[in-house]
Amino acid sequence: MTVVSLQQVRKVYKSGALEFEALKGVSLEIRQGEMVALMGPSGSGKTTLMQIIGLLDRPTEGRYILAGRDVTTLTENERAEVRNQEIGFVFQAFHLLPRLSVLENVEVPLTYAGYGPQERRERALEVLQKVGLGNKLKNLPSQLSGGQKQRVAIARALTMRPSILLADEPTGNLDSKTAVEVMRLFQELNDEGTSVIIVTHEPDIAEYTGRIVRIRDGQIESDGPNPHRKRAVGGVA
Repeated sequence: MTVVSLQQVRKVYKSGALEFEALKGVSLEIRQGEMVALMGPSGSGKTTLMQIIGLLDRPTEGRYILAGRDVTTLTENERAEVRNQEIGFVFQAFHLLPRLSVLENVEVPLTYAGYGPQERRERALEVLQKVGLGNKLKNLPSQLSGGQKQRVAIARALTMRPSILLADEPTGNLDSKTAVEVMRLFQELNDEGTSVIIVTHEPDIAEYTGRIVRIRDGQIESDGPNPHRKRAVGGVA
């Protein structure tokens, strides 16, 4: 099943009389269960592409089919609803709420989605066990290592059981050992069937994915399987 289908997507930013074409007719398909790296130098268009895939921005031209639904012309409220249902986000900066416990941080998306206390707790416990933090439920973010904070962020992204896990430079604030441990977690989630899209400029991080898409000057420069995919090994971050 194809979860992401971009068809001749253009994105043009305007500032007064000036125009900048960030994406120049990009077509891309990502299937359920793939683990893909989106790579490119600064200004290549990879961030714009990520924002469109994540429904944080919309294309100027072209179509976007997400999990079988044409989301190109949805209203902002409709886009927000689909985004909350289909996409889990993991960011470089973690974005944890400092005064909430680990468990409470992971429950936040479920609270906004209207789930009751019991189901919120059950789902949060399930994903925290999955990421190896079942013994840190009452800890505050300030009591966690960088790798543990990122694991909380990943758990939070999984609570709505999304079709896609979209990670934007998820290892950028981590040391190399912890980065490998986080990539191991992504690989384990991918092995269980989660589609994972990682935006990165780091070739050593892309090596852990099964497919590498390189963006340059608003176009796909190359797209193909990673024949030398590495398995991440290590303990719990």
